[in-house]
Amino acid sequence: MRRPRGEPGSRAPRPTEGATCAGPGEPCFPSDGPLMCALEQERRFRLPPKPPPTLQPGLRSGQRLEAALSCPRFLRRPQQHLIRSLAEARPEELTPHVMVLLAQHLARHRLREPQLLEAIAHFLVVQEAQLSSKVVQKLVLPFGRLNYLPLEQQFMPCLERILAREAGVAPLATVNILMSLCQLRCLPFRALHFVFSPSFINHISGTPHALIVRRYLSLLDTAVELELPGYRGPRLPRRQQVPIFPQPLITDRARCKYSHKDIVAEGLRQLLGEEKYRQDLTVPPGYCTDFLLCVSSSGAVLPVRTQDPFLPYPPRFCPQGQAASQPTTHDPAQRVVLMLRERWHFCRDGRVLLGSRALRERHLGLLGYQLLPLPFEELESQRGLPQLKSYLRQKLQALGLRWGPEGG
Repeated sequence: MRRPRGEPGSRAPRPTEGATCAGPGEPCFPSDGPLMCALEQERRFRLPPKPPPTLQPGLRSGQRLEAALSCPRFLRRPQQHLIRSLAEARPEELTPHVMVLLAQHLARHRLREPQLLEAIAHFLVVQEAQLSSKVVQKLVLPFGRLNYLPLEQQFMPCLERILAREAGVAPLATVNILMSLCQLRCLPFRALHFVFSPSFINHISGTPHALIVRRYLSLLDTAVELELPGYRGPRLPRRQQVPIFPQPLITDRARCKYSHKDIVAEGLRQLLGEEKYRQDLTVPPGYCTDFLLCVSSSGAVLPVRTQDPFLPYPPRFCPQGQAASQPTTHDPAQRVVLMLRERWHFCRDGRVLLGSRALRERHLGLLGYQLLPLPFEELESQRGLPQLKSYLRQKLQALGLRWGPEGG
């Protein structure tokens, strides 16, 4: 039986160029259409992963290290076992460029590898005379970021000599080195005398990086105030001080969709009420807190609007004979800071806080805030909002906090 023809003048549509037909009588799909692109992407996803990049066996150790660290695929997918094996290269085979690549790799991927960090520290000591402060700032960066003080005994004396020699040549590099040492609680007094001097401050005031240097100097001044009671040198003038970290850090903003902050905020809202906590509040001298509560001497959680949520800065410490790290205040209300400890706040595959996180928690504690850490393992184990509220209730009650009609 013959098929009926179409209307006069009509013709059967031909497949478009590059189209795919599944069979006779079935529809055709353009090869660049969304369906075909989705199928092709799924096919590629199911393919076995490509083997890791191989290095030429004829290369020397230093050359193999540079080739590995310069490979884009290697940077995207760090191979820790490969880096450890390359750490056996002798210092004379290595160059400042190679060691900077290694330091940047460790810092970028939060790899707290003692063997590699010790190799960087030893290289810095051995090559001290040939290194400028601009190179040293990059070599020192992973130590502060990864909260690792090397065992190399000449590490600190070497840095002090480099700072004394080059502090006036590269102001930003000098302050960057001191920032890394601040995270390690190893600030040299002589270098502080120099960066807080009027001549240094006046020199950086007209430079393009003046704001970032003032922010770093403000943090260094805070560290001197809280951690170095024996320091008697110059300090950063009050008019030059700026907030240190007035907003959540870049990593937190970039990973906000993976953060537990929103669900913790909702749990606190349902548990305490909106008036009894503040979120993302910046407290003097400029630290952004995750959540802050005001608590009376009896443990009652108070409405934040009825209290001054800020503790005084500089803090008023206890009289001599008492614990120097406990500030005194005439305000009976205690400030409790809930600190989210997300997965990316730690060194990879470990339980060591990154240097910036450890420094913030250390300073908030020295300022007089009571810290309540919320580790990511505990937050990830909560299944749904009701279970999270129960978890937060247990955490707050363990501190002696009360709320509701009986708690005020």
